[in-house]
Amino acid sequence: MIAQRIPQWIQEGEQRGEARGEVRGEANTLLKQLNLKFGVLPAWVEQRVNAADKKQLDVWVARILTEDTLEKIFL
Repeated sequence: MIAQRIPQWIQEGEQRGEARGEVRGEANTLLKQLNLKFGVLPAWVEQRVNAADKKQLDVWVARILTEDTLEKIFL
């Protein structure tokens, strides 16, 4: 019984790992874009980006194109 579930557990673990990797990659890209646009970033920006989930990161990624201050991006 347990042996039959092992492949499923492995697949689920891989999927979770991939999802975390995608979020980490998006966070790193956002930080790079913010740094290019605004220069050296305050610690609070890096903390918020690194703690965000994918949904929140997507909002901020869209805002970087239209907003002109860090505060407006992170409303």
